Parts: sequence; structure tokens; C-alpha cells
Amino acid sequence: MSSVLIRNARLVNEGREFDADLLVDHGRIVKIASSIEGENACTEIDAQGQWLMPGMIDDQVHFRDPGAPEKGSFYSESRAAVAGGITSFMDMPNTQPATLTLAALEDKKRRAAIHSVANYGFHFGVSRDNLDTVAALDPCLVAGVKVFMGASTGNMLVDDPQVLERLFAEVPTILLAHCEHTPSIQAKERRMQERFGEAIPAVAHSLIRDAEACYRSSSLAVDLAKRHGTRLHVLHLTTARELALFEDKPLAQKRITAEVCLHHLLFDDRDYARLGHLIKCNPAIKTRADRDALRQALLGNRLDVIGSDHAPHTWAQKQLPYRQAPAGLPLVQHALPALLELVADGVLPITTLVAKTSHRVADLFAIPDRGYLREGYWADLVLIRPEPEGLAVAQQPILAQCGWTPFAEQRFRHSVATTLVSGQLAWHAGRLYDNCQGLPLRFTR
Repeated sequence: MSSVLIRNARLVNEGREFDADLLVDHGRIVKIASSIEGENACTEIDAQGQWLMPGMIDDQVHFRDPGAPEKGSFYSESRAAVAGGITSFMDMPNTQPATLTLAALEDKKRRAAIHSVANYGFHFGVSRDNLDTVAALDPCLVAGVKVFMGASTGNMLVDDPQVLERLFAEVPTILLAHCEHTPSIQAKERRMQERFGEAIPAVAHSLIRDAEACYRSSSLAVDLAKRHGTRLHVLHLTTARELALFEDKPLAQKRITAEVCLHHLLFDDRDYARLGHLIKCNPAIKTRADRDALRQALLGNRLDVIGSDHAPHTWAQKQLPYRQAPAGLPLVQHALPALLELVADGVLPITTLVAKTSHRVADLFAIPDRGYLREGYWADLVLIRPEPEGLAVAQQPILAQCGWTPFAEQRFRHSVATTLVSGQLAWHAGRLYDNCQGLPLRFTR
């Protein structure tokens, strides 16, 4: 790994902004100082006052590998991710085949080792039939264990009370929960179909998968976790009501934590009229009041991390009628530029954004030597360039396999100038570096 010297940067780290140079050698940060002289680095970058921050660690992506190459792969989606400022990702288990066995887990690790330019980790899946395997898991082998308490089908929908009781009692590591109440969703969808036939409008998605469906499931998950002492992480909160389930105190003092995703912070139900099924996702994007409550909660400690829930589908699939159009959005390529709109608008301090996308994610998943700008840590770094005139998303190539983005009509006031992954240039000056090789994430539990 070559050495990299970044000069004249505005570092954002651990609640502070300060001017400094930063030196990388053999993949790690070896020096941070107001001025670094006398070093002959292989690559030298003049940041010209740009923000230098730890790369985003995305705790929730669906890279579709294996099983759906027309939607995405570790090759395509990791390249989109580094262009969006994501240096590490944790992939979800609902692939084809699902990650329900150790053999399937090892296969995904092998694929990522060959193809991913970003660092990688994997969540293990839960079904009604693999609880013995889950209970015996080595916590250091996986990022977490994912349970679909709603919004899944077949063997990966786990909503039987006895199965859930055993899972929450015996899971040996952090349990990630997708929380929606499937029976009430199905009942509302039937009523919509009776009213609209096959022409259910896109905006109905937020009414079918409403706040009540989310709260019934997330409150159950929190109750189970409290009774069994489970280390629970509830994914992609979408409603103001659910926030009351989580404590507003530092991460180190909690056993029950929560995530919010960038599309639930940036869109609301008025956007269905413009974007239709392009923003159909589970759980659904809801009201502006819900969106604003989620934004406000990020300023405290009720919401611990921000993820993407990147879940690409083809353009043709997204044009289908409501009941056939799949749920999910491609988001990784524009993750940090989109979130930085909240900073530009004064909604979030840049230090809070870095904490929720990097520091707290590393802390929550016990990832050593990543997520911070510290000497001795892996150099997972992002330089952010201001775009005073606004950079039109439509004028940039789409790197995700699906070839589209819900942000196509927008202009972002920041862009990702440079991304380093484990000390290697992965993205710089609009160019991908295919010789970059992401490393497996370690989990110290």
C-alpha cells in the first residue's frame, strides 16, 4: 500500500473541526499535525480547505450478490459506494440463496474479497428453521443477525411468537430487526385493492405500511429485548411515534439502539406524486412531520446511526403497477452528498453527521481501528468538495448496476472529491481506482 499525504484539510472528527495535514502509510493514519514536512509520500493531495472526514460505514445494504446480477453485485455496488463516500458496508442476508448457513456466509465473503473496492461485513439471516445455527454463531464472524419481523416472505419472515421468544433469548450477538406488522399491512392493502383495483396509487404505500404497522412491530421487538436482555438494533425508523421507544442517552449506556436511513430524512409522502414507485420502500416514506421528527432526533441520542438501506431494482421493475413494483432504492452513490444537504440547510452540524455515519457505527458494531481520524487507525477517508453552484446529479454517470437514482432531478451542494479505503485510493477526481481492494471488517466482541 502506497503512502498518501493530505495537506491543508479541514478535519472533522469527534465533535471538532480543525485545520491539519494527515499522513497515511501502509494503509493506516500515521500522523495528524498542523503541518507535516519532510515526508516523500507516493501521492500528495492539496485539500485546499475541504472537509476531511472518516468514510461512512453503512450498516445496511442489499448488494444483491449472489442471485440478482441485473440489480447489483459486489463489483458494481461497491464502486458506487466509494463514489458516494462509503468506505465500509454491511450486507443484508436476503440474497439468493439467503445467508442462513455458514456455507452461504463464506461464499459471500469470498465474492467480496474478489470484487469489492470497499471494506465489507455481513449480517446473518434468521429463518424459522435455523435457530440452532444462529444460537451457535461466533459473534466475531458476522456484523449482526438480521430478523425480518415483517416485510419479508417465505422462510425469512419470522413472526411466530415462540420462534421470536427463542431468538431474542439465545441470539449471541447484536440482533437487527426490520419491524412492520404484516397482518395489518395485508388488510390495508386488500382495502386499497377493493377501492382502486390494480391502479393503487404510489402514495397509498405510506397508508398501507403506516405508522401503526411500524409501531406494533417495533414496540414488540423492544419489549422482547427488554425481557430477554437482548442487544437489539431496530433498523430504519420512519415515524415520530416510534422514537419514544428509544432512550436519549449515550450509546455506551444502551442495549437497545435505532437507525434512520437517508431517504427517510430527505423525502416525505408529498414526493410520491413526483417520483412514484422510485421511492417505494419498506418501511414506507411517511409524512413531513415524521421526517422532521427523525431529523430532530438525530441532534440527540435517540437515533444512533444513519444507514442507506441501498436496495436496487431495475428501472423496468419500478415502472410496474403498485402490487408488482418492488420496494427499495439505490442510494449508496449519493449517500454523503445527499446527507450533506442537511448540513447545508443548517439542519445538522457536520460533526453530528460524521458521528452518526462513522463514529457511532464503528462503536455500535465493535469495529476496531475504523470510523475515526486517529493515528494508528485504518485510513478510511473522504474529502468533501463544496459545489457553490450545485452539482447536477443528472450530469454524472450512475455507477450502480440498475442505472438510475431517485435524486436525478437534484443538485447537490457538496461532492465527494476523494475516497481512501484502508489507505488506498478508491475514488479521486471523478475516477474509480479498480486496483483498490476492500478488506474484511473485524468485530471485537
